[in-house]
Amino acid sequence: MKTILRIGSRGSMLALWQANWVKQTIEAKLSHLSVEIRIIKTKGDKILDVPLAKIGGKGLFVKEIEEALLENAVDIAVHSMKDMPGDIPAGLCIGAIPERENPFDVLISARNICLKDLKSGARIGTSSLRRSAQLLHMRPDLNIVPLRGNLDTRLKKLDARELDAIILAAAGVRRLGLEGRITEYLSEDVLLPAVGQGALCIEIRCNDALTATAVAGLDHVPTRRVVLGERAFLRRLQGGCQVPIAAHGKTDGTSIFLRGLVASLDGKNIIRDSVSGPESQAESLGVQLAERLLSKGADRLLNEFLSAMETPCFSGTDKA
Repeated sequence: MKTILRIGSRGSMLALWQANWVKQTIEAKLSHLSVEIRIIKTKGDKILDVPLAKIGGKGLFVKEIEEALLENAVDIAVHSMKDMPGDIPAGLCIGAIPERENPFDVLISARNICLKDLKSGARIGTSSLRRSAQLLHMRPDLNIVPLRGNLDTRLKKLDARELDAIILAAAGVRRLGLEGRITEYLSEDVLLPAVGQGALCIEIRCNDALTATAVAGLDHVPTRRVVLGERAFLRRLQGGCQVPIAAHGKTDGTSIFLRGLVASLDGKNIIRDSVSGPESQAESLGVQLAERLLSKGADRLLNEFLSAMETPCFSGTDKA
């Protein structure tokens, strides 16, 4: 008899694509295992008419799946890494981080018009405060429209001409085979990505040796090092709420280069910096980058944001 492993996943098209990719990869490598997918509805999937920052931020897309993992209802949780809070619950760990897809954002516009050519007052849909702050910093004449829902829901709103353009993560669009819809890839100089964007998080129980062995072959060491550096940056700054924070790392196999920023909600103030060093020190470099931003006043911007959102989840004394 085959050993059965159970994957917990959200029910969106993208989440199921990701879960099925993990299922197929494990089964192809380990023929003695059979993998099942169990759909778990998260609070973030149920509440679509309120900004994420108002109802708890990133953890809303992972909490129920993590609870199922802790309760042994599933053995593997598959998340988009950018949805992961900075801290992981006790008893759980990251079992693997597969090779990263394209980490950047893309613009999809109704008439295939690039960002710089959009008319003043153009309505741009995005659910991300990180994106809206950076867009407003560059184009304060744009009209940012809150946009929640799955990728297909957002595309339908664009097609219904409710919006002039939307911003999405390139990885999700590409994974669903929708590259033909992309008007423009936005470089990190235009929109610095979310921490972990483009990467998957394969989360397991720390004491589950069988599952750890099963997912180990999905791990991509260069991606893991870079993403853990970005997450160390996030964790030092705030630990989990959806705030205007961005970071992106690159490695040449020896050294790692990290860029990060913190922005005000209106985009008028953006604090940026970068660090580089040995790849083996990725996490300490992430902390160093956060400290540099804090020394420039990032804590003031974050606290102003949290006061506006009435979400007390940042502390400048959080440890990495």
